[in-house]
Amino acid sequence: MTPLARILYALFYLLSLLPLRVLYLLSDFIYLIIYYVVGYRVKLTRKNMADSFPEKSEQELRSIERGFYHWFCDYIVETLKMLSISDKEMKRRMKFNGLEQMTEWTEKGRPCALYLGHYCNWEWIVSMPLSLDDKAICSQIYHPLENKHFESLFLKIRQRWGSMCIAMNDSIRKLIEYRTAKPGLLTGYISDQVPFWNNIHHWVNFLNHDTPVLTGSERLTKKMNNGIFYLYMRRPRRGYYVADVKVITLDPRSMDDYQVTDAYFKLLEENIREAPQYWLWTHNRWKRTREEFNLRYDETTGRVDIISTVEELKKKKGLL
Repeated sequence: MTPLARILYALFYLLSLLPLRVLYLLSDFIYLIIYYVVGYRVKLTRKNMADSFPEKSEQELRSIERGFYHWFCDYIVETLKMLSISDKEMKRRMKFNGLEQMTEWTEKGRPCALYLGHYCNWEWIVSMPLSLDDKAICSQIYHPLENKHFESLFLKIRQRWGSMCIAMNDSIRKLIEYRTAKPGLLTGYISDQVPFWNNIHHWVNFLNHDTPVLTGSERLTKKMNNGIFYLYMRRPRRGYYVADVKVITLDPRSMDDYQVTDAYFKLLEENIREAPQYWLWTHNRWKRTREEFNLRYDETTGRVDIISTVEELKKKKGLL
């Protein structure tokens, strides 16, 4: 950890020693500040929800919106609590159902991939090793934070229970290395982020949007011949989560291109629609449109222009 990260860790650790019931009072205060005073990304959140649920009334959307900001503030203090929460308490609050479906494969030496989204408290998923009887290597692919101090702090939190964090750009090498060390490898993928322009290869209808999606996870899991699962998250009450393991496929190489990705987004949407307040609505998920992608894509070269502005692209194509 960097020196500043150590200072932050010490300060946050002391704060995390407070009982969750007290931290939730802090969360209620943070909610009032970021929602009513600061209005943190409220405009974007409101647009995302309205476009995703055109069938819902204004009153219903506002109720989901308030529920989201309440949960988002809870997510902050719950993640902070990970610094000091006991193993026993974490197991009591974060339940996993159906892990035996994956351990059956890891015991046979087959690696497994676990898809999930930014839904419920995804940070608590790193406690999964506490609920596994076998000694499979647990890892998760992640995108490093730009701030090196917070990057160092989050790595400390996310690797507390022995789950290894693998930077996205280093994923293939590390996964092969871990699989060689122990065949029973279980890797988590959060795949609902926005892909860069030059990484867009597939679109899905997701939450009433024409949505570009990441497909690197599918390519990697097929290469590793993973058993592929989805983690269906629920929050029965404040401070408690339940994660149900659902099979996507045990034979990924037999599936057509993007079939795994389509199945993942179908399950994720089902999960979100069940309780929409627990998804990360402040994320600018639909900032890349197919219209702009078509402007940037050159059919003759197969390349995507990631530098030019939309106005420059329209001029090049004679649209202005």
